[in-house]
Amino acid sequence: MPDTVLIVEDEPKMGRILQDLFAAHGMEADWVPDGLAALERSAARDYDAVLLDVMMPGLDGYGVCRALRRESTVPILFLTALGGEDHALRGYALGADDYITKPFSLALLYAKTTALIRRSRGTEDGALVCGAIRLDTRGKTCTVSDIPVILSPKEYDLLLCLMRNRGRVLSRDQLLTRVWGWDFQGGDRAVDGQIKNLRASLGPAGRQIKTVFKAGYKLEEA
Repeated sequence: MPDTVLIVEDEPKMGRILQDLFAAHGMEADWVPDGLAALERSAARDYDAVLLDVMMPGLDGYGVCRALRRESTVPILFLTALGGEDHALRGYALGADDYITKPFSLALLYAKTTALIRRSRGTEDGALVCGAIRLDTRGKTCTVSDIPVILSPKEYDLLLCLMRNRGRVLSRDQLLTRVWGWDFQGGDRAVDGQIKNLRASLGPAGRQIKTVFKAGYKLEEA
């Protein structure tokens, strides 16, 4: 599964340039022109990184960053025309991971973005690790304590969503949207059934998937 990037940029020409940049490296890049659209898109899909313009009409980049940090630990890189230490420090205080000042080198932007993605995973490129569970996102394989585990496609997608949001509670509705899609006609019991199957497939590591009463599920280290 390719890495995914959300580009939040109010200039269409720049948005398309950045989409082409990441597509040329085999990544999936979605572009939205404003802050509200960014929050809607990020609620519907898990991204590996968010590139966030600061100066936008309506909800600016600082507001988007603040809202994202209430829900997600996704790496955020600010794209800013605002120079000076104060602006950088404000971004970091809100939870941004890095920033780059316009005009910037596309090669440097790509390098910063991929470095943030690797750092956020806390492991080698292409893998997610949480406790005994390891997902190779390039080969779409899973191991538990270095022992291969066979997962169904839906179990893999569900575990991938939990891994990318480890430590964070995801409601049944959020899991339905992100794993099954907006057009899924079934109820949230589909989530409970797949969680049960996934826990069984993971064996003892299935205990890492915690049920949070009246809230949903989350994945923990142990």
